[in-house]
Amino acid sequence: MSSTNITSVLQETRTFPPPAEFAAQAHVKSDAEYEELWWQAKNDPVAFWGSMSTNLDWFEPFSKVMEGEMPNTKWFVGGRLNASYNCLDRHLNTWRRNKAAIVWEGEPGDTRVLTYLDLHRETCKFANVLKSLGVVAGDRVTIYMPLVPEIIVAMLACARIGAVHSIVFGGFSADAVAERNNDAQAKVVITADAGWRRGKEVELKSAVDVSLEKSPSVRQVVVLRRTGSPVQMVPGRDHWWHDLMAEAPLECEPASLDSEHPLFIL
Repeated sequence: MSSTNITSVLQETRTFPPPAEFAAQAHVKSDAEYEELWWQAKNDPVAFWGSMSTNLDWFEPFSKVMEGEMPNTKWFVGGRLNASYNCLDRHLNTWRRNKAAIVWEGEPGDTRVLTYLDLHRETCKFANVLKSLGVVAGDRVTIYMPLVPEIIVAMLACARIGAVHSIVFGGFSADAVAERNNDAQAKVVITADAGWRRGKEVELKSAVDVSLEKSPSVRQVVVLRRTGSPVQMVPGRDHWWHDLMAEAPLECEPASLDSEHPLFIL
């Protein structure tokens, strides 16, 4: 390919607007509407974010939208809520209860559909799994998994009990996992035997094993069986996801968390 063609591609100016019927279903339906929202947020952030907060369910209302100056602003002072509740519970008495929340297709071609009700049940069960491993609000949990629905379950379960999750890309090395464990002072790692990427198996559990030689804060490891790849399980430390889930209770009340409580570490 000539440099002229490459330059042409880099300077692409065409736009491809979505179909009108699709745009009509969006929360922000046009560039003009987006610009208006942006100006509202810029000119009067208290009014804007106070209005946006009505889209969430609160366990306890906040007394002030903002307190202090950027970058040390406190938001929604005194308010208490839960991200898992807002993602799941509040939809269970609506038409969304049996609507697909996740439509997933894995690399080998396997598919799954989880409704809001399905996802709520799985989230509650795994939240109870985390609690059974000694995880409490404020503890940090590393998630080092392939792209499977269980990664969403793990994130929502952490949010439900107030644990702070740290997602680590499944292509990262054992050293990178160890660094993130140490930065977060993670107590638990959630992983899988392996995952699929571009038609090849990528081992994950073995990388976790190596990483834990350098990250002493981790006490428990939960392993999802994804590819069936053989792994070494350390008694007392390593647990199969399916074994723990089989024994977990179905109900788990969402923790009432301060609006400033951390949700995740990026």
